[in-house]
Amino acid sequence: MNTYLLIIALASIIILSFFFNIIAKRTNIPAVLMLIGLGMILKSVLESYDVLNDLELDSILEVLGNVGLVMIVLEAALDLKLEKSKTGLILKSLLVAFLGIGISMFALAAFFLVIFPSTSLYTAVVYAIPLSIMSSAIIIPSVGRLTGEKKEFMIYESTFSDILGIMVFYFMIGADGGAGGGDIVWEILLNIGFTILISVVVAYVMVYLFQHLQMQVKLFLVIGVLLLLFAVGKYYHLSSLLIILTFGVVLNNTDVFFRGRLASLFDKEKVKPILHDFHNLTLESAFLIRTFFFVVFGLSITLSSLYNWQVAINSLAIVAILFAVRYLALRLFAKDFLFPELFIAPRGLITVLLFFVLAKNEAINIPDFDAGLLLYPILITSIIMMIALISYKGEKVKDVLFLKVPLIKTKNEEGLNERMKENTEKQDFDGF
Repeated sequence: MNTYLLIIALASIIILSFFFNIIAKRTNIPAVLMLIGLGMILKSVLESYDVLNDLELDSILEVLGNVGLVMIVLEAALDLKLEKSKTGLILKSLLVAFLGIGISMFALAAFFLVIFPSTSLYTAVVYAIPLSIMSSAIIIPSVGRLTGEKKEFMIYESTFSDILGIMVFYFMIGADGGAGGGDIVWEILLNIGFTILISVVVAYVMVYLFQHLQMQVKLFLVIGVLLLLFAVGKYYHLSSLLIILTFGVVLNNTDVFFRGRLASLFDKEKVKPILHDFHNLTLESAFLIRTFFFVVFGLSITLSSLYNWQVAINSLAIVAILFAVRYLALRLFAKDFLFPELFIAPRGLITVLLFFVLAKNEAINIPDFDAGLLLYPILITSIIMMIALISYKGEKVKDVLFLKVPLIKTKNEEGLNERMKENTEKQDFDGF
């Protein structure tokens, strides 16, 4: 492909993604759906020029997904303030995420055993885990219209869902069907404890060094170190996301973590402007990587999977199981967060990433597993989230989709717009 044509294509995708975010902000149609659609359109164009076969989409997706995951979790962590008043909220979100993944993976595994009778329970459970994980990559940029507490609950829950889901997945992969349930739980607890210890030490050291860097180019240096720690942690099967999450939370809550004797090691005035710039950098980087990930994912989609009615029906059953489990978890631990939180449970980046891991693992395989069982739940859960957020705003779906904007704003709409403005101003990045 001509170099200049490639630059034009990449620049055009970024510009289109910018406008997709504006449309998403006005309509609540997830930008992810528009990016996937753009990828599918590009696929038909590239196939006509016989260019698509030259692209190694699996490798590109894997790299983009992992880097994007780091930036998205870091972006979320830099938005979270730790206060005593939020202890209950954090605990609720953790319990809902834990119960949601735990019950979903076994419920979906039971369903897979019904539709794939020849598979083993272990393989069915492993295949169920990616679909049990909510996508923070979709949720975090989509919840700006919620009130402060609702928004924070969804950010915490989706981040915990990512972390817990990935940890359980890799431990199950490492178990290879031979370890007992008690051994796996013990390994997970040990891993979490060890990773938390490393995370806290690394976070303190990095925040201390962060304020003493004199070079003008230092933000990407910090990101480079975080990516290195993430990759090393993944290589040794540690919970790498905890390292990223801990660093972001410590950096954004220095009043909590630097007390007593530690207070002398930290200069708040020196770090404050750097933190502001770092926040904007992570926000824009997450946007850029998320853009190309979902476009490339759209390029990798085989449309024939969507034409299979049996796959479509099975996918609807999968989505129904996921939302039934989510309703149960919210009713038990977070009754105040039923609407629209019940319907904000999209699958996306993590689900795709973990299925690519399964595709490369010949020892764990369901031969008849159709890619549509991955694609349909991603599309359906995103559409359900879109409808719920539009309804929460107090508008009709058809009016939003056809851009019928009322001439007179109601008091509720004005209040909602004020909350939206407050949320975006806190992020210092309007429209994303």
